[in-house]
Amino acid sequence: MYTPPQFKGDRAKAAALIQEHPFASLISIDDTGLPYVTHLPLHLEDRGEQLVLLGHVAKPNQHWRYLQARPQAVVTFLGPHAYLSPKVYPDLARVPTWNYLAVHCTVQATLIEDPVGKDALLKKLIGDHEPPYAQQWRDLGEEFGHKMMMGIVAFELQVTDLQCKVKINQHRPESHAAMKAMYAAGNENERGLAGWMDRLGMAGADNASPEV
Repeated sequence: MYTPPQFKGDRAKAAALIQEHPFASLISIDDTGLPYVTHLPLHLEDRGEQLVLLGHVAKPNQHWRYLQARPQAVVTFLGPHAYLSPKVYPDLARVPTWNYLAVHCTVQATLIEDPVGKDALLKKLIGDHEPPYAQQWRDLGEEFGHKMMMGIVAFELQVTDLQCKVKINQHRPESHAAMKAMYAAGNENERGLAGWMDRLGMAGADNASPEV
């Protein structure tokens, strides 16, 4: 991913983006040599030196076979993104752009085939998205749970390389105040970018936290 130095994010920003926007694109090479993409939620685990992504696909989805044959893959996450009008600049000799946050991970895949491992993975995903459902999942019974788990293939993706891009016009401070006002009054994506401006300490935002 092309990342100019002023837009390069660190591991902490990447982890925050993944946790807030866990719906990923998992990209492998299929048997014809073309990219094969599956869109799916992934659970992030920080194991100290190692970041790991956990997920699963339906058994009929041949993606797991590609992971088995060629374990190296790429995972991408896209955070808030929005158009930026040149009217935020005091100088009219400017052009439009698009601001966005993204993370690209190179990963090494390992299939999780045992029922205990699959169940643990599912409970982590439930914990991410709907913790109260955990009780309903338990109440469905062991036989039902086993049947459901037979229909999926779970996997662990060890992150071997990480790229994080945080492009919010950091290099144009003369635009920050107008950009923040425009994004704060906009749609969900635009408000998300305004929130990241706060976190990065842009435009004199309150409660800035550059470390996150």
